[in-house]
Amino acid sequence: QVQLVESGGGLVQAGGSLRLSCAASVRTFSDYAMGWFRQPPGKEREFVAAISRSGSSTVYADSVKGRFTISRDIGKNTLYLQMNSLKPEDTAVYFCAADRIYGTRLSYDYWGQGTQVTVSS
Repeated sequence: QVQLVESGGGLVQAGGSLRLSCAASVRTFSDYAMGWFRQPPGKEREFVAAISRSGSSTVYADSVKGRFTISRDIGKNTLYLQMNSLKPEDTAVYFCAADRIYGTRLSYDYWGQGTQVTVSS
């Protein structure tokens, strides 16, 4: 069983930065690949970024490539998403997720409750 709790969301102006964190309650954090997903208002949930179990591989949605960075601290059981050069279209509820299989699909096994990110123009 994996429990995930996101934090770090908030209101920021366009061009600003935020760092999201996701604390995982799990026996062995490195057993799970991790991902960030988001759900913009009135839209479906979409993939943002994922990181492999060891942290050696990452993948990003085209819309955030070059602006967002996913990372993990295995010693702290924590996942991060550094978001720079934020745009109003990045406004969404952001979710972290865990699964034993690394990838960009939406069908991760475990999900956090989400944290709101609002980018003002």
